[in-house]
Amino acid sequence: MNTAAFLLVSLCCCCWLSAAQQETKKTENEGKECQTSQGSCYPDLCKLLKDFGVMEEKLRTTVEKLGVMETQLKVSENQLEELKNNERRKVIFSAALGGNGHIGPIDHDTTLIFKNIITNIGSAYNPSTGVFAAPIAGVYYFSFFYHAGGSQTKYISLFKNGQRMVTSSDHQSSGDGADNGANAVTLQLEVGDQVFIRLMANTHVWDSVNHTTFNGFLLKQV
Repeated sequence: MNTAAFLLVSLCCCCWLSAAQQETKKTENEGKECQTSQGSCYPDLCKLLKDFGVMEEKLRTTVEKLGVMETQLKVSENQLEELKNNERRKVIFSAALGGNGHIGPIDHDTTLIFKNIITNIGSAYNPSTGVFAAPIAGVYYFSFFYHAGGSQTKYISLFKNGQRMVTSSDHQSSGDGADNGANAVTLQLEVGDQVFIRLMANTHVWDSVNHTTFNGFLLKQV
């Protein structure tokens, strides 16, 4: 190889080595710049995913708690409604004529007004008219008791709407100082049906300390 060719080859090798060294330094510098940029400007991907997982778990737990709370709220609402329905289904009354003395004889049938309220749960009995009006369709139990003087005829009937259901009576007697009577009945009523007690014409009853009473309560809703 002549001198010129050797110098040319040597020059080329030196240029290649220099270029390779510069490329290596450039790559190292870019790596450092990349690490610096990631550390200062971009969050760590692993940490980001971990934080996201924690947030997702918290959200899932919150949703589950909200679901439980919603279920409990519905249960509470249902229980409250059931309590209200139970209260509406409670229909119980007991009332006495009140006063101290007799009612009658009167020349026509008369609806007795039991003014002295003892119990009136559900307010279905009206102490101003003496009439019980069914607030709920169902089977009801009614009873009445009376006290009267023996020297007068006694004739008392329980009516459903305009129909006589049961009666209690006693004839006039000079030998009895006082008479007592009673009767009871179970009736199936629709909403608004009326039940009341009538003193029949030319008869009488007497009351003192709640001797004469009218009573009723709901047995079963239907």
